[in-house]
Amino acid sequence: MARFARIDVINTMYEIGLVPVFYNKDLEISKQIVHACVEGGAKVVEFANRGDRAFFVFSHLIDYFAESRPEAILGIGSVLEPGTASLYINRGANFVVGPILNSEVADLCNRRKILYSPGCGSVTEISSAEALGVEIVKVFPGGSVGGPAFVKAILGPMPWARIMPTGGVSPTKESIQEWIEAGAACLAMGSKLISKDLVNRGDWHGLAEKVRECIALIKEARGLVTF
Repeated sequence: MARFARIDVINTMYEIGLVPVFYNKDLEISKQIVHACVEGGAKVVEFANRGDRAFFVFSHLIDYFAESRPEAILGIGSVLEPGTASLYINRGANFVVGPILNSEVADLCNRRKILYSPGCGSVTEISSAEALGVEIVKVFPGGSVGGPAFVKAILGPMPWARIMPTGGVSPTKESIQEWIEAGAACLAMGSKLISKDLVNRGDWHGLAEKVRECIALIKEARGLVTF
């Protein structure tokens, strides 16, 4: 069962503005990655369901961080169908993210009061997701469907939309400022934030600093938005 209410997950994502995304088959390395993200200020972390050991690792992360860093809000990503969503929800996922929109997953998450953020790449998909109760729509792959210009265009006729671009978002001032000024509600970053180089070197302090810098840049960019 989720430890965090859906509204608290939503508000934390909005407040911080950054959701780190990763998968690693090694439990100890995964612990260090989550620790570094939370230490850097990113309390909402998405673990991707992308390997044979994903469920094993996620299960242990849920138990471990409930004790060691109870402020950490862990969710599961790369979820395609309701069976997988149910498995992770019953193991304590606080939110569910997918590369596609699946109405059955939306129904399941709504019944359990779990945040669902599906991947959408068109105006119709975004509107359909909102009709299913989706609060934060994941635009994926963000860099391929039009980048910040796509987000800005969507918010013209649909200013109520809350969009989280994933893919094509870099931990640089230029990239962050461009996405935030376009109207992105929060940003999801994967390998460009949690790089192989940092992980291979075990530079957890460096990762925490990188996360901290990104959050500071998001805050700065939000201060420049005037709409």
